[in-house]
Formats: sequence, C-alpha cells, structure tokens
Amino acid sequence: MSKSNSEMTHYFAEKPEPGKQVAQQVQLKNGTTISYYIYLPENYCTDTKFPLMLFLHGRGERGDNPQELKRVLVHGPPKLIEQGKQFPCIVISPQQTTDNLWWTISNLLEFLPIIEEKYSADSQRILCTGLSMGGFAAWCLAAELPGYFAAIAPVCGGGEVEWAEKLTQTPIWAFHGSKDDVIAIKRSEEMVEAIQKLKGNVKLTTYPDHGHDSWTITYNNPDFYQWLFSQHG
Repeated sequence: MSKSNSEMTHYFAEKPEPGKQVAQQVQLKNGTTISYYIYLPENYCTDTKFPLMLFLHGRGERGDNPQELKRVLVHGPPKLIEQGKQFPCIVISPQQTTDNLWWTISNLLEFLPIIEEKYSADSQRILCTGLSMGGFAAWCLAAELPGYFAAIAPVCGGGEVEWAEKLTQTPIWAFHGSKDDVIAIKRSEEMVEAIQKLKGNVKLTTYPDHGHDSWTITYNNPDFYQWLFSQHG
C-alpha cells in the first residue's frame, strides 16, 4: 500500500503556528526530501480556507541541509516575514538542492498537492511568484499546470514562447530591470508579447534604472500584493 501525502510528511522540531514562519520538511515518493519554510497567517484555522502563495528563490539560495535552509530568507516574502510583515495567506518557500542549477519542476509538481492536503489552502487562490531562477520556474509551473494558479508573478525570469498558449488562462504580472545583465529583460518581454498576441491576461513592469535585483522593489510594493490577493481561480 502506498503512503498518503500526509504520511509522507515529516517535520523539524518546531510546529507551524499562526503568525509564525518555521522550517519543515517533506519527503516525496521518489525519496527526495524538500526543506521549506511555511508561514501561517495570524488568523489561520483549519475551518477556513486561505490563499496560498508559493515563493521560489533564486540560484544563490540553493542548499542541501537544514542549516542551509536559512538562505531562503534573504529575499522576497520570507525575508519580509522575518522582518515582521504579516501576510493574509499561507506562504510556502521551498529550497532547491545544489545538485541542479534550476528548479526540479517534477518535484514541485508533487510537492504542491502535498502542501494543499496538509494545510487549509483555498484551491481557487493558489498563487506563485519567484525571482531569477525562481522566476523561470514560475513561468514553467504555470505552463505545466494551465489554469491551476489564480495568478503568477515572475520576477527577472523568463521562459519559452512555445508555452504561451498554455499561459493564457492565468493572470500574470511580470517584472524585470532594464539594466539586468544576468537575465536579459528580453526574456520577460518575449513571454509577455507572445501571451498578449493570444489575448492572455498578462502585463510587464520594467524598472529603467534597475539591474538584476528587481525583486526588492517589487516585493516592497503594496500594489503588487493588492493585485496578487485580488486574483481568484
């Protein structure tokens, strides 16, 4: 008999509690262990369904053991939570191991249903955002799961224009610095243009004076969260 998703989950010592961000682990069917941070909103209870935001970090935050999981806290929503920001949603921030230069999409595809089952997530309000390597993964996940996400917000990422047809069902707000010399802004522009040609719901914000770090300004923008949390599947 195969294990259920809940039976496959094992934890670090600290139990998730409302208003806190704590480290956890989950073991996938292929034997891979994913370490991740979970944040539960202050009013979290299992009788209510909450939006769930998946945050995908960049290449520099990869790690292979519980001690290295703290690298995930250097940017984006996990960083803001550590600084005291409260979110009205569940925030899941997994870590990619160093054996791969990119996110292992197959692992994320198995990881997401486990998280949905374990926590009180609203299946109509699953959101995804990521930066750099995580921005690429956000584009890819949405293409792999057409219509699954209520919205995605890739930051300084990119994808393949062949995915455009699979992305027309998903509201998308992309961000990129015009002076980015790590991932060219063209990678975001091409994705947005391809989806726009198919009448998809997509927009791109560019920062004329920013390089690769277009995530700090994006994740500090209240309008970003207002848009994100207004999206429904």
